[in-house]
Amino acid sequence: MLSLMPKSDSEFPALKASKVLRILGRIGYVKVRQAGSHIRLEAHGRKPIIFSTHVGREVPPRHLRDMLVNKAGLSDQEIDDLL
Repeated sequence: MLSLMPKSDSEFPALKASKVLRILGRIGYVKVRQAGSHIRLEAHGRKPIIFSTHVGREVPPRHLRDMLVNKAGLSDQEIDDLL
């Protein structure tokens, strides 16, 4: 049975920043600028995303959810296909 409820934070994995960048690139995001470890990504028709890429650290599930659901506007099915 399909759930109509959006995924909760606990259903998202923690991913390395490099993997998050690849995922966002596949849906049209491109890096427009970087200041230190902070990267700003933009895609036509989507909200910009700014996140920090610290070496050896993972992007926490709640931040990944915010990027993919709230900013990129992806559905659960689209997220499952990307991950």
